[in-house]
Amino acid sequence: MKIFKLVLSVLFVLFAVVQLNDPDPWSWVALYIFVAILCGLAAFNKSNSYALLAGLGIIAIWMISLVPDFINWVNMGMPTITGSMKAESPHVELTREFLGLLIAGVAVGWLYISHRKQ
Repeated sequence: MKIFKLVLSVLFVLFAVVQLNDPDPWSWVALYIFVAILCGLAAFNKSNSYALLAGLGIIAIWMISLVPDFINWVNMGMPTITGSMKAESPHVELTREFLGLLIAGVAVGWLYISHRKQ
């Protein structure tokens, strides 16, 4: 499990690096680095319940703000969001952001559950 958590940590650092060319990079870089740190700490059994819950709270609130845009994308018939790296329309960027938050939320949720089991 330690290796998996370390791999997750590295992946979230890479996610943060990729965000540097985004129009709004700093909130995403901060979030992904925070998740990377949580994964790294969990790998060495140094998790903190409050930090994990804070991360889940931030991600949940951010996701809730994007739910209407995600539902709009679903109602549009889920047109491709992978056509190009440039987001030509708002639903592409907002849907990608929602899914990025979902990935981060699943990772932090899993860390919290595994921390509680210890």
